[in-house]
Amino acid sequence: MNRVDRLMGILTVLQSRKFVMAEKLADKFEISVRTVYRDIKALMEIGIPVSFENNKGYFIVQGYFLPPVSFSSAEANALILMTSLADRFADHSIARHSSMALEKIKAVLRNGDKEKSELLNDHIKVLNPNQPSNDYLLDIQNAIVSKTVLKIRYSDNKNAKSEREIEPVGLIYYYDQWHLIAWCWKRNNYRDFKVKEIETLENTQEPYRIKGHITLDDHIRSWK
Repeated sequence: MNRVDRLMGILTVLQSRKFVMAEKLADKFEISVRTVYRDIKALMEIGIPVSFENNKGYFIVQGYFLPPVSFSSAEANALILMTSLADRFADHSIARHSSMALEKIKAVLRNGDKEKSELLNDHIKVLNPNQPSNDYLLDIQNAIVSKTVLKIRYSDNKNAKSEREIEPVGLIYYYDQWHLIAWCWKRNNYRDFKVKEIETLENTQEPYRIKGHITLDDHIRSWK
């Protein structure tokens, strides 16, 4: 990767995240931390207001307008493939937004690349999906991001129904279905809920009562 492409790549990463540590940029672009410092300085010299906060990392100053990100044909094709998977393995709440995002991506492609993307889109199919029977994935994602309590009606493995207040930690796709990992106030412990078994879901808008939940990586490590 030449330096111009790398600078654009670093700028894209800074646009997509609130804070980015220099070490993360070094790992992503396979360069030294010292080179990251030089690249950040180069971005600042051309007028990009990059700032730094201790223990958090680099960020672009809020309020600064950046032009829309452009996509190469290969990048757009990769996103078309990901959208096809989202349409089949997510629920309708996610599929709607992934389709809208793809349309925005196509809008910034060159005409020739648009034609190729349309052709590729017609030649990718994902069969035999095991989609959730409800449309709760987007609501769950919003609760994770906003750190708010969900109230659900759930049917367990024995078909026993119960109402729970939970604090969602994250989503994992395994055994051909989505699982919601959350703190359950009924059981006073972390529980694994099959999303397709959630009958009703309400975001209470109440903030988490527990500070510092486990991470998904911690949860997965506990399986061993």
